[in-house]
Amino acid sequence: MKPPRTLPRRANRSVSFSIGLVIVLFVLLVTIVGAFYTPYDPIKMHIADRLAPPTLQHPLGTDSYGRDVASRIMQGAGNTILVGVVAVSGGMALGILFGLIAGLAGGMRGEAMMRVMDVLYAFPAVLSAILFSSIFGASLTNCMIAIGIYNVPIFARLTRGSVLAAREEEYVAAAVAIGRSRAAVAWYHVLPNIISPLIVQGTIQFAGAILAEAGLSYLGLGIQPPFASWGGMLREAQTFMGLDPLLAVFPGIAIAITVLGLNLLGDGLRDMLDPSFVRSY
Repeated sequence: MKPPRTLPRRANRSVSFSIGLVIVLFVLLVTIVGAFYTPYDPIKMHIADRLAPPTLQHPLGTDSYGRDVASRIMQGAGNTILVGVVAVSGGMALGILFGLIAGLAGGMRGEAMMRVMDVLYAFPAVLSAILFSSIFGASLTNCMIAIGIYNVPIFARLTRGSVLAAREEEYVAAAVAIGRSRAAVAWYHVLPNIISPLIVQGTIQFAGAILAEAGLSYLGLGIQPPFASWGGMLREAQTFMGLDPLLAVFPGIAIAITVLGLNLLGDGLRDMLDPSFVRSY
């Protein structure tokens, strides 16, 4: 008898999840260490050491102001992760709330709420950040708000679709039959059974939030100098690409590795938490 076709798929799930988890844990370790210790002050300038190549003293070299690149990448990791956590968790909380209400309410009220979500979804994070920056000025807070607003309709639509499917299940009908309120049904019966796809989506959106923050900082709409961010480091490196191309390589690698780890982790979680998912090969 031939072995089940699910065995290679399960092995792939384990590898994807494991690699993603290792990368994410490494990034978190760098973030935590960078919050308490960096080899050099990531803000203090040393003009005499500007654009120094990688050495034992400065393993990743220095930037155009003589600041240690490794220290700034460590500080940038903390700022980037902070934006991702706040923006995605805030967007997820509001999105789940709207999705639960729209899914359980149904009818015209549910449709009206989702049309509002569609309007929000039509504005990308970059456009929202430009709008906030033009009104309130460029800042870390406005960057997080813009990315968070962009994530609200994504989680709202996913939650509503999951709620509409869960409403047909017998456990929901039984809870309604014994007189439980809509809030109790949503919190105690529906939400625990739809949380898996929301967790997976949160992991994927975390990667998107990191890319969005990097793009906004590159445009000067995110974390403001002298504080470090990976996107801001790419912007600063652009002027000196002819003199020191490594200035753009190291923050670019940091962004790529982090996004790759989160995508692998989300991909592995999706396969593990959703047995009905079938990957095409």
